[in-house]
Amino acid sequence: MDAVSGVTSTTQPASNSSNSATAIASDFETFLTMLTTQLENQDPLDPVDSQDLAVQLATFSGVEQQTRTNALLEDLGGQMGLANLSQLASWVGMDALAVGPMYFDGAPIEIRPEIPSFADSAELVVFRSDGTEVQRLPLDTSAESMLWAGVGADGAPLPSGSYSLSVESTVDGESLPDGRVSAYREIVEVRASGGGTQLVTGGGIELDAASVISLRQPV
Repeated sequence: MDAVSGVTSTTQPASNSSNSATAIASDFETFLTMLTTQLENQDPLDPVDSQDLAVQLATFSGVEQQTRTNALLEDLGGQMGLANLSQLASWVGMDALAVGPMYFDGAPIEIRPEIPSFADSAELVVFRSDGTEVQRLPLDTSAESMLWAGVGADGAPLPSGSYSLSVESTVDGESLPDGRVSAYREIVEVRASGGGTQLVTGGGIELDAASVISLRQPV
């Protein structure tokens, strides 16, 4: 695990630090033994150059210091990771507004589509997790938020699962760049993963904590 990633278990940093310290002590004793043996058995007519000894000592000192620094960074990284998880633990049970896939289980979802203020028409486009388009709905270009009911053209709810939404809008008949859609979803778990903190939402869908736009109590 990366020493500066800030993601580690509660016991790993201490173990790594202990192992590093033990290795340093063992290597240093071995180095001193070899150096002493070298000096005792050197040729009096061709003694070891003092500059070479200084270079060896400086090199070992540098490696020793780097190892100690890495161990310290692992300890600090672990503490920071745990502190971050502890701070975000209060988010569990709250609704987070974020852009990204969302899990539909039959209940309407509050969404906030990004529609350019100068657009004269807009549509909400719904995709399944495999990228297949399953629905298009007209949008009020002045609306800031709406409820997506997840109901198909036949009046039946769409199957439960992960869906992604986007906005397609036009002005004077010309297409504009697709707009993003943020949605509220309940946070069920906070997890350290991949060098960052992930929020687990319904259906096991993960969000980067940094992507959250706002939080609120469930409505």
